[in-house]
Formats: sequence, structure tokens, C-alpha cells
Amino acid sequence: MRHRYIGGAVLAAVVAIGWPGEVAAQEGGFQTPLNSDPVIPIPTGRAGEPGFYFGAEFVMLTQTRALGNQSIGVRGFFDAQGAITGVPGTFVGTGADALNTSKMGRREFQPGFKVEIGYKFDTGTRIYANYLQLYDAHYSAGASQYPLGYRARPDLADTFLSAPVYNFNQLFNGPLQDTAFDNSTNGGSNTVGIWNAADIMDTKFTQRYQQAELGMRIPMFATEMSSVYGLSGARFAWFFERFTWRTVDLDNSGNSTPQSAAVYTNSLSQRMYGLFVGCGHEVYLGNMFSASLDLTAAAYMDVAKQRAKYELGDKTTQSKFGRESFDFVPSATADLNLWMYPIEGVQLKLGYTGMSFFNTRYMREPVGYNFGNIDPNYGTKVFRLIHGFNVGIGFFF
Repeated sequence: MRHRYIGGAVLAAVVAIGWPGEVAAQEGGFQTPLNSDPVIPIPTGRAGEPGFYFGAEFVMLTQTRALGNQSIGVRGFFDAQGAITGVPGTFVGTGADALNTSKMGRREFQPGFKVEIGYKFDTGTRIYANYLQLYDAHYSAGASQYPLGYRARPDLADTFLSAPVYNFNQLFNGPLQDTAFDNSTNGGSNTVGIWNAADIMDTKFTQRYQQAELGMRIPMFATEMSSVYGLSGARFAWFFERFTWRTVDLDNSGNSTPQSAAVYTNSLSQRMYGLFVGCGHEVYLGNMFSASLDLTAAAYMDVAKQRAKYELGDKTTQSKFGRESFDFVPSATADLNLWMYPIEGVQLKLGYTGMSFFNTRYMREPVGYNFGNIDPNYGTKVFRLIHGFNVGIGFFF
């Protein structure tokens, strides 16, 4: 049986132990060709013999963008003192949506890598460890004082951006002379608050995924043209997501300072620890090619850490929130691969992977507007999917 460097996970040991003894003594099905011509000067061994193997892959995957729909900034401002409209708290402007979490571009593919090292015994059983890392996916959107087509009311109220942040301290008041309404007649601070009558708002959403696996693969049934094997082991999966919202409030002269800017961040870290079990089937296609399908199911304990904070632009003052939750997360994974064995001890791989997760957490409404008691709205993501392509090379020593 040729050495495939990427496994999945091994069926429970009790299944393997209970299988007929002569199966464990088999080589595991069809044999790889010697590929002795041409002779390549690399220290690889024959795939049918016991020994170590190593593999590396390039992956290109995309995952569900787990972010809810929330309005962040609207066009207009609040009359904080009533000097503009006569009634404190009156909103001036159309209130048109200027910045929303649902408008952050299309979903991205994330490049990454996967490495695996393992050992095959003379019975055909393999033990292995692998690690998968995806590079960050970034989504962003922004709004400024200039609306589409420069369409604004005669009083130019729609050239300002506002969000309903409240219960903040005076260090977040923003410029004293913020708009043209701050004059000798009305006085200053008529639109008090960095998030009231602001000029620039930017949002960014970042996603990251990592996975590590320690597993076993045990041959269960084999013929000259195919083999069936069991998979089981332990798996660690980590979803990390961060939402960032930056607001800049210029004064009525167009100037800004670190004290007239504020940054809000919301981080959701889900470290999941669990066990998996499954099986796989590999079929010889002829001419040094084979195809395989691995199916595994996993059960995780999800340790979700939720952190949010408001911070002044000069990083001197902040308001923080933190919470932890624990959830049960089922998962199912499918790996479909095409294998090629060009020379002895070397194998090439092209495949497609799909990983599904159920009952994870996500930011339903990432921003909590109560500065003094930040409480973002987190929800349950019933279904989350990571899928895409991979290509790799493996060596048997």
C-alpha cells in the first residue's frame, strides 16, 4: 500500500482490533511501482515498507463570513444641547445608512499551508500529526463626509456621520468647535461626542483559521485495486475573528488630533478541542494514479472568548468588556484527492476539502453602543463552512 502523507483520522481502535487478523498483516492493497528509471538522488524509500513520511501542501480555502447585519453610521447628527433645534437630542439629517456591516465586499479565498509527519508500521497502521494554517482574510468598508453624488441637504447635515454611542466620559467629547453651528451665538460642543457629527468612519473584519491533528489510520479491507481504512484521533480547531471600527471627528477647521479619534474593537476567539472518527477509500486508477475519499466526523468543546473595547486615539483611555462561553460543536469533513506517484517514495496530490461546523458563535451585531457597559450581540451560527482546493507533495523515507 503506498504511503499517503495526508490522512484524516482513524476509526475507533476497537473496530481495528475486532477486524480479522489476516487483514492487518496485508500490505494494504495495490503496490506502488518501483519507478527505478530515472534514478533521482533523493533519500526516499519504497512506499510499501515501514518508515517515516512527510508532506507539505499549499491550500486555497474560503470560509463563511460570520458577521451579522448592523448599521454602524448614518448621515446627520444629534443636537446635543438643543441650541440648534430647540430640543436636546433631536436628530438633524436624513439618517441615511452610510456604513453597514453587510457591505464589506465579496467573500475572499485564503491561502495557507498544511504540513504532516507520520510513521507507517509493517501492519499498515499509520500514526501522524499535521498542522493547517490559513492566512488572514480582511474585509473593509468606510464612509466620509462626501455622500454619493455630493447629494446633501442645504444645511449640509448629511455631510456628517453619526452613531448612537452613549454613556461615554468627557475624554471622548471630541472637538469643542466641531461644526459651523458651534459659534458665538450657540456656543461650543453642540454635537458633543467623537461619534456625533464625525467626518470619517472605517470598519474592518478579519478572519483566521488554524487546525492541528494527532491521528491514526488503520487498514480494514484491501484488494489489488482498492483499500478501505479507518481514521480516528484528536483534533484542535481555532476560529479567530476581529471587528474594528475607527472614527475620526475633525474640528470645523478640518484638523484632527489623537484625542478626536476613537477605535472600537470586538474580538471573538473560538478554540475547539475534540475527537474525530471516520473512514476512507482509495482506488487505483492505473498508470501511477489513484483517487481517495476520506470522511470524518468530530465532536468539539468550543471555548469562546469574547472581548470588546472602546479606546481613545492616543491610547490613554479605554472601556473594556469580556465574557467566556462554552458550547458543543459537531463537525463533518470530506477530503477528495487525486494522487500521482511519479517516482519511488514521492507522491503528488491535488484535492478538494470541505469542513463544516455546527453551533459555533458569531458576531450578530458586533458593536455595543453603551460605552459604560459594552454588550455586543453574539449569536449562534448554525452552519459554518470552510472549503477549497489543495495541492501538495509527500516523501517516504
